Amino acid sequence: MQSSQPYPQVSIIVPVFNDAEPLAQCLAALEQQSYPKDRYQVIVVDNGSDHLSAVEALVGRCAQAVLAQESRPGSYAARNRGIEMAQGDAIAFTDADCIPAADWLEAGVRRLLETPNCGLVSGQIEIFPQDARCPTTTELFEMATAFPQEQHLRDMKYGATANLFTWKTVIQAVGSFNPTLKSGGDLDWGKRVYDAGYAQVYAPEVRIAHPARASLRQIRQKTVRLAGGHYDLLNRNLYHFFYEDSLFFKLAIQKRIPDPIKKNLIFALILGQDLIPPVNYVISVFNSPKLSRVSEKIRVAWVIVVVRYTGAWAKILLRMGRTPSRV
Repeated sequence: MQSSQPYPQVSIIVPVFNDAEPLAQCLAALEQQSYPKDRYQVIVVDNGSDHLSAVEALVGRCAQAVLAQESRPGSYAARNRGIEMAQGDAIAFTDADCIPAADWLEAGVRRLLETPNCGLVSGQIEIFPQDARCPTTTELFEMATAFPQEQHLRDMKYGATANLFTWKTVIQAVGSFNPTLKSGGDLDWGKRVYDAGYAQVYAPEVRIAHPARASLRQIRQKTVRLAGGHYDLLNRNLYHFFYEDSLFFKLAIQKRIPDPIKKNLIFALILGQDLIPPVNYVISVFNSPKLSRVSEKIRVAWVIVVVRYTGAWAKILLRMGRTPSRV
């Protein structure tokens, strides 16, 4: 940012739940930002950690940070608590297990200022393994597929809250996150920003590092959580915008098909997409520059198949009124 430009006050919101060890790295990175120290605050919102004292100790060692608590479960409820406390004109979101680049805050605010009528800036999320010399199969999968911020912003009009900037006035205009959602709240909020006519921009220079999930069990847990979030969006009529331009949706509107039937049609479409063999995804993996060896591409393709059908089975269980926790 040029010295002639103003430095707006920024509030960085970091929800945390039982992540004290990675939170230490996150706070250390936030302490080392190139942004003027007197122009930003870090709001760490504990969401019911088992060892609150550990979080308190970490926040106490960070001069820029304050601690808040949110008893209502869910990261979106925690982020809303941070928004309530925010003193900044600009709001930045990241997660406790993320490591922002030294110029992350400066680059994000610059994009906010440079983009007319900016509603959100979605930054790059770089996935890294525990051991770069020998990444696990699931780490390779995450490195090749996780957090495609540019694609999500282009196709679905949202950015993940692991790396997101906005103005406080935008939140005041469109509302905060839906605290009842356990997953998909960033998608719901991003769509509201888009519908309100604000500009959305992907900024690859706004960088955050995020650890890859190292085991298939962790990947399956994530898949089930995301499936539940998407199913929740569907039940609340928050998923329709994905299909507003499709022929069947337009026909449903013209024929005035009742919402319950329309919802069933959308669920069938979603499930059908899950059940179709993920040929395009496998092809993209084999073309990915992030994977150099054929053996790596084959391993990641296998995980893609597991993830696709795990998500489909989770949604079927939810439709039957059962919990997918055993998936």
